[in-house]
Amino acid sequence: MIKKELNDFDIRQIALSGQCFRLRPLSEHTFSLTALGRYVEISRQGTETAFSCTEQEWEDVWENYFDLHTDYAGIKKAIDPEDFYLQEAARIGGGIRILRQELWETIVTFILSQQNNIPRIQKCVDALCGEFGGEAENFHGNTYRLFPEPEAVASATEERLREMGLGYRAPYIVKTARMVCEKEVDLDRLPALGYEEAKAELLKLCGVGTKVADCICLFALHHIEAFPIDTHIKAMLKRYPEGFPFERYQGFAGVLQQYAFYYELHGQKGAE
Repeated sequence: MIKKELNDFDIRQIALSGQCFRLRPLSEHTFSLTALGRYVEISRQGTETAFSCTEQEWEDVWENYFDLHTDYAGIKKAIDPEDFYLQEAARIGGGIRILRQELWETIVTFILSQQNNIPRIQKCVDALCGEFGGEAENFHGNTYRLFPEPEAVASATEERLREMGLGYRAPYIVKTARMVCEKEVDLDRLPALGYEEAKAELLKLCGVGTKVADCICLFALHHIEAFPIDTHIKAMLKRYPEGFPFERYQGFAGVLQQYAFYYELHGQKGAE
């Protein structure tokens, strides 16, 4: 167990921001996370945040995963002081950071996110992991499931995935897994590509449209200029009749999107 004093970091806000579907509450201030083949528990303790890992694992894995080298305070300072909406959204959700998630998992989970809610997405993810993922043991001695590899998902039938609750997304998941296995879209190449190039490649995948591609670019490839637009963000954009000032926030608009998404979804509850 290690403890860190972290600025601009709130694990509860991150868990409620819709980025990651295997970050789950254990209690009011403690969350478990299964990611990158590992398991960690994160707990807010006063002004500190505790992580159930070694200092070495923190430096090798979680420090980067939680994007702790990006200057979020600087991003918030760059918000137009006269933009009261964004100022308030950043105040309410200012503990959110853009996670650096595993690419394949993010592709699958955001295909599942279409026309879906978070509890149902989590249920689908758990079903996939339980059926096709490997096993590992956490520090409690309990078994947890890893996210399945593309080859395991590619071997599934659409019928089986429908039985597991994936619904109309089942053929998308199977086809995308097979495309990845056959290198029709080479995931190993994507991290080296720029935002527009990476997005164009992702749009080739079955079931990936503009919004999902932007989510993958933002939450896995860390193109923080990506700006996914869903119903909550559409509501936010109505506040800008002359258009959202993308030019002012060029290069980091995706961070502001997350503040706005959280604010639209949780409002004043985020200030608790």
